[in-house]
Amino acid sequence: MSAVQRLPGRPGNLTTEQETKLKELWVEASRVFGLTTTPGPSSSDSADTKSIEKKKSGRFGLLSRKSTNKSTDLDNTDDKFNQNKDYQDAIANQTPDELRKSFWGLVKADHPDALMLRFLRARKWDVHNALIMLVSTIHWRSTEMDVDELVFSGEEGAAKAADDGTIKQLRMGKAFVHGTDKQGRPICVIRSRLHHAKDQNEESMERFTILLMESTRLMLKDPADTATIIMDLNGFSMANMDYTPLKFIIKCFEAHYPESLGVCLVHKAPWVAQGIWKIVKGWLDPVVASKIHFTNSQADLEQFISPDHIYTELGGTEKWEYTYIEPVAGENSKLADSTTREKLLAERNVIEARFEEATKKWVAGVDSKQEREALAAELQHQYWALDPYVRARTVYDRLGLLP
Repeated sequence: MSAVQRLPGRPGNLTTEQETKLKELWVEASRVFGLTTTPGPSSSDSADTKSIEKKKSGRFGLLSRKSTNKSTDLDNTDDKFNQNKDYQDAIANQTPDELRKSFWGLVKADHPDALMLRFLRARKWDVHNALIMLVSTIHWRSTEMDVDELVFSGEEGAAKAADDGTIKQLRMGKAFVHGTDKQGRPICVIRSRLHHAKDQNEESMERFTILLMESTRLMLKDPADTATIIMDLNGFSMANMDYTPLKFIIKCFEAHYPESLGVCLVHKAPWVAQGIWKIVKGWLDPVVASKIHFTNSQADLEQFISPDHIYTELGGTEKWEYTYIEPVAGENSKLADSTTREKLLAERNVIEARFEEATKKWVAGVDSKQEREALAAELQHQYWALDPYVRARTVYDRLGLLP
């Protein structure tokens, strides 16, 4: 595997202007979360800070639960997933503390700044739009998809609930994570020939997708912070075509898991896929569309993935095939230990509060970078102690791919 270097716009590799934008987003998010009002970055931090403040024309109007001020809206041309409405619903129906707790639940093992920066990069460093995207994602996760409950019940929960669609997809290996590319990014393979719309309902397809994306998030190893997708179309026909899950996957990547896709390799696309691509390309954000490449041979794949990381089914040299390992009795016993879970959550809340205080000082111009980095590392370490009490084990835990 070739050396991986930290990309621009990530923690530790920010320009002065990007750091100022990050501070501004923390200020705005802190207000949404009901924390003490924090002074914004000094005007000396960025030449365009004053113009940004003038453009916003009233931050407290942005956070009002009754406000219909148009300044809360994204440009309609950019709001194809109705994130304005989700933002307004979140402000109207969830308390600041609920939003704060959901935010920290979203952080998981990430550096909090790294998470914030995903939203900023996705919205081209527009703080206002990044905030709307962040809050709408929190709302989507906590109310529409209930992601925390989904990962808590997990594969074993799906089996016990007779969710045949989710379990069937896991067992057949319709999509799975295996190996890494030359940039150290986890590879998710989607075997499209195995998909038939009648095999599962829409809800099962969505649950399967979210479980896979949440597992992949936990496999990211700094500095690699995106994943590679291989859309394996070998053997694909129109009998496998289903626009509904495709639209859901696009929504996940563009609206709720921003800046998570490194590259998508559409492998061995048959001629029928050409017409499909013309339709799908029109749905995609241009930045996402630019990450899609068509490959037809092992040589094409080797531009992105080392030969020994391409398994034989795809024409490579790695002798490996997907096998689903069923849930093991007792593997989720810690989920029933609410006493330990609450104790760990209380410990985590203390670290979160300390990070918020250090961030407040950092925004105000006090040199607290080392303190913030130490607390971010503490949060990451503490998450893995908490993890077995809030997340059911997956096939990737059984394979030893997760801590």
